[in-house]
Amino acid sequence: MVLPFEKEYRERYYRLLDEVFDSHFWSDGQMTRRFEEAFEAFTGLPSCAVTSGGAGLLSILEYVDVRGKEVIVPANTFWASAQAAKKAGAKVVYADCNKEDLCMSYEDMVSKVTPDTKAVIVVHIGGHIAFAIDRIARYCEEHNIALIEDCAHAHGAQWNGRAAGSYGLAGSYSFYATKTMPLGEGGMVVSKDRDLIAWMKKFRNYGKEVINGNIVTYPMKEGFNYRISEFTAALGIVQLERMPVILEWKRALAEKYDRIFENTVRFPAGMQSGYYKYIVFDETLREETGKVFNRTDFGNEIEGISLDLPNSYWVAEHHKCAPIYYGWEKAGLSAEEIKAYLLHA
Repeated sequence: MVLPFEKEYRERYYRLLDEVFDSHFWSDGQMTRRFEEAFEAFTGLPSCAVTSGGAGLLSILEYVDVRGKEVIVPANTFWASAQAAKKAGAKVVYADCNKEDLCMSYEDMVSKVTPDTKAVIVVHIGGHIAFAIDRIARYCEEHNIALIEDCAHAHGAQWNGRAAGSYGLAGSYSFYATKTMPLGEGGMVVSKDRDLIAWMKKFRNYGKEVINGNIVTYPMKEGFNYRISEFTAALGIVQLERMPVILEWKRALAEKYDRIFENTVRFPAGMQSGYYKYIVFDETLREETGKVFNRTDFGNEIEGISLDLPNSYWVAEHHKCAPIYYGWEKAGLSAEEIKAYLLHA
């Protein structure tokens, strides 16, 4: 995998680095504020920068206070979702996924709810928004369950103009090196609730807040260090400026793939994917990127426990991800040429 970063954007980044050096603020300064404001403009949601997407999930769970309670997590996800719930002191309950979108099954989620359920984490797998998100959000609101969105894959995803992270209490984006918007490391918590974001900005800084250059300390026993540096924030600003180009590139390649593959994820009306992954169910694909979930070596077990999650295990065994990372060298070929390259004769 390559990580192209064009000369014009490198020069833009270097100019921002000069601003950081001139400011004498290397952490928790104006560059971080500018990055958060730019991300709010991108998603339409108030934003708080943190060290990683996982740290964002953990912070939201601490805000909800899930200690000693249950958190429902989809089995078809990366380990960070469940690990964040564990670190927040919760019991993890795994729900099955749908074959149609690889995201959490509404029906299985409902069947796992108990009086101890405090939160549900929905993961927007592959770059699109979970198809059942409206039903899940409505159920959680009616039953006083905090809905948290794992948006690690969902940069640029929209459904009828709504961004990932806008359906529940809060969402957490990841900027890990392989993501659609890579910073190497970093994350962003988003929420419609500005009080939650204000709390998050103190929580990420040991309960402290900088006001007009002065540090004000708050009695926040849960606070810890989840700050990003001003250098990371500067890169975030530049990467946001690149996002329209990256998304246009990915969507153009996805249109070619749509003509090649019959068995893939098909979106409902009004949905746009950010295409972190292009998911297919085609055994003849010969070049692929990492899978979303792959635990077939362990049989029908997660963490050594046998669980009834038939769709998740089926998906793990049958799905593949065609290359769609920005900069893939074959993307400029025609759909017919790409098909000949990717598929076994």
